[in-house]
Amino acid sequence: MPKKLVLIDGNSIAYRAFFALPLLNNDKGVHTNAIYGFTMILMKILEDEKPSHMLVAFDAGKTTFRHETFKEYKGGRQKTPPELSEQFPFIRELLDAYSISRYELPNYEADDIIGTLSRQAEKDGFEVKVISGDKDLTQLVSEHITVDITRKGITDVDSYTPQFVMEKYGLSPSQIIDMKGLMGDSSDNIPGVPGVGEKTAIKLLKEHETLEGLYESLEKVTAKKLKEKLEENKEQAIMSKELATINCEAPLEITLSEAEYKGFEAKTVAGIYKELGFNSLLDKLGADTEEDLEPIEDVQFEMLVEIAEEHLADESVLIVEVLDDNYHSSSIIGLAVINENGSYYVPAELAVKSEAFKKWAADGTKRKTVYDAKQSIVALHWQGIELNAVEFDVLLAAYILDPSQSFADAAGVARHSGIHLVQSDETVYGKGAKRAIPETEKLAEHLVRKGLALKAVKEKLQLQLEENEQLELYLHLEMPLSIILAEMEATGVSVDIERLEEMGRQLTDRLMTLEETIHRLAGEAFNINSPKQLGSILFDKLGLPAAKKTKTGYSTSADVLEKLAGKHEIVQEILHYRQLGKLQSTYIEGLLKVVHKDTRKVHTRYVQTLTQTGRLSSTDPNLQNIPIRLEEGRKIRQAFVPSEKDWVMFAADYSQIELRVLAHIAGDRNLIEAFRNDLDIHTKTAMDVFGVEADAVTSNMRRQAKAVNFGIVYGISDYGLSQSLNITRKEAGEFIKRYLESFDGVKEYMEEIVQEAKQNGYVKTLLHRRRYIPEITSRNFNVRSFAERTAMNTPIQGSAADIIKKAMIDMAAKLKEEKLQTRLLLQVHDELIFEAPKEEIPVLEKLVPQVMEHAVELKVPLKVDYSYGSSWYDAK
Repeated sequence: MPKKLVLIDGNSIAYRAFFALPLLNNDKGVHTNAIYGFTMILMKILEDEKPSHMLVAFDAGKTTFRHETFKEYKGGRQKTPPELSEQFPFIRELLDAYSISRYELPNYEADDIIGTLSRQAEKDGFEVKVISGDKDLTQLVSEHITVDITRKGITDVDSYTPQFVMEKYGLSPSQIIDMKGLMGDSSDNIPGVPGVGEKTAIKLLKEHETLEGLYESLEKVTAKKLKEKLEENKEQAIMSKELATINCEAPLEITLSEAEYKGFEAKTVAGIYKELGFNSLLDKLGADTEEDLEPIEDVQFEMLVEIAEEHLADESVLIVEVLDDNYHSSSIIGLAVINENGSYYVPAELAVKSEAFKKWAADGTKRKTVYDAKQSIVALHWQGIELNAVEFDVLLAAYILDPSQSFADAAGVARHSGIHLVQSDETVYGKGAKRAIPETEKLAEHLVRKGLALKAVKEKLQLQLEENEQLELYLHLEMPLSIILAEMEATGVSVDIERLEEMGRQLTDRLMTLEETIHRLAGEAFNINSPKQLGSILFDKLGLPAAKKTKTGYSTSADVLEKLAGKHEIVQEILHYRQLGKLQSTYIEGLLKVVHKDTRKVHTRYVQTLTQTGRLSSTDPNLQNIPIRLEEGRKIRQAFVPSEKDWVMFAADYSQIELRVLAHIAGDRNLIEAFRNDLDIHTKTAMDVFGVEADAVTSNMRRQAKAVNFGIVYGISDYGLSQSLNITRKEAGEFIKRYLESFDGVKEYMEEIVQEAKQNGYVKTLLHRRRYIPEITSRNFNVRSFAERTAMNTPIQGSAADIIKKAMIDMAAKLKEEKLQTRLLLQVHDELIFEAPKEEIPVLEKLVPQVMEHAVELKVPLKVDYSYGSSWYDAK
């Protein structure tokens, strides 16, 4: 086998990759675009060149022996972007994983290492390929040394051979140094001869061969000005040639034999790919590179026709499979149980009728690992099966570790944890209208493989939670909360269907009246729901000022109409028409569609693994988004009523929880004092910012103070505040400045949290929930600014979310401890809604505020307001 040495200019290729690709980040917030580009180049080199020997040379530092000759050598170069600097350690780690030698030598450049090794290799009969983005290395070209220079991007290269150099410059490779001596090199701050460019240098060298030859026969240069420049800058030209000359006799402490390349271990490379988040590259390594793949690939299982105790165990993985997302309306299609005794597929109908399975599922001593505890519990509940002792929820653990990931199924979590499941749910069931249950054997194998994957990732996730100091968050907050949410979902909320239908009729009448009013104001009938027809009426007929007209017509979006609201009476009526139309379609008709036919309740699904702040979201139906600014919207809450006779709805919500959390986290003395003295925080803010006493605070001052108070929580910008208060950006900026001067603790917090995010790549809540913010170091100002605001508000919003979750857990425990019949039904933002017997109200009036206000102890008191009534509407 012929000997072939590949030498890579590490710094140069990393720079090329960095600037050729957009900024990329992994889930830990580390920039990865240079690493990714470098990897792509490595993979291509290994495939195309098939080297017997390989080495990547790096610059050892900023100072080299060339600086002794010329202190300004490479002076003026821009500082390496921090987004690139942080990637070099990973590039070195990547090379180690690939078993590729790397080397750097103090006081020398990568070029000198490459030059020395290439000459040694050439003497020893090697074919040599050099890869760089720096044309300086083309001086090394010979019959056995080819230099590939990246031209565009990371894969488009020019291969410099002696013939190519001659065709390009009309020079030999050795004359490249003389050319650099004459023309200099601005990238390395090599001065050369002022006024001599590439064309002139080439012309002179064709006539005189070398720089020294030129100066020996300088009298033959006929151009007067050129001759003067050459004479005046002789020493500089000779020095420039010296600086440009690669040292091919550098004192290396590495030999060619140490650069021998024997290939790499796929599993080792897969490990760093997983660490870096290069999931797309994992497949290119081949399925056999996945850790723990063998037990998932070779699936041995038993399809049960009856369930005996030998199929169940004290500790098992349980897969509860439903076909559709909404497990309240979708039946279980199959189950899998994995334990020390074996792997089993359990048909749904067998689980439902098996007393042994029901007893095992309900047994609080039989520990189960699942994917999505809440779904598993509720889906089995609808089949009359109680599931207890859910010890580990793989989806929940993965979400806590990285809330930015959206896991579609167990395959996604497995892949993220380095396990290859082979098939995703989409592959097995199909997508959209084609989604269907496959034949039993295929379904069984898929479910068992899922169970094996969960078993494989469980320990990894537990270790990561411990490393991140998030085990407490998982064990004592999110896991118990999932059990409570499951109970809330299964309980559901009673709906007065007749009341909803009556509201629907009333809204229809209102919409018809509004339609007549709009047509009258327009002077003609038209389709209000048609943007094209509406645009024609508003902008062509009525002559209202329009945004730029596009090919599809005028924009009639809400923000456009809101700006026109004061210019014509019709605009406000159209906005009202749209609001009522949405209430009718989304909340009246939408709610009626999802009322459960048997329970006459709505069973919303709380999505616990969606938001990056830890906030719960609600879907099918979304009960958190019922619009309450309109009276008609608020009245929809009249349809939510107690499920028992002589019971009432009891609502309790935190007062200004996010501002109280801000006071605690920032440690701001003014905010803390205000909350401890139970002052109106917006009045207090106005007093401090405007420098007036309480009785001098006007309603407008308080309104502005309120806007900036809540704006600070959401990381408001001067632009955002200006839009909110309808003031100039300059005025808004001045207001924020005065606010931060008055609340210096808040200012200090904002500065420190941004620095913390830049240093760690994430911010965290009081209970150690993390949010990764890789964009915090972006070179794009707008992207970076948004990331900084995110860093400021996430600990506040996230801690508020953690607090209400803790309150739900504490409330559930207290209700059980006190043996109360009261049920927790809903969580909406900072509010908890219960249904309760009237006789328990006196107890709740004391118990609920007490529990909620002490869920977490802060430097300021938490405050809870409550009320109750015959419906959710009346409880507000």
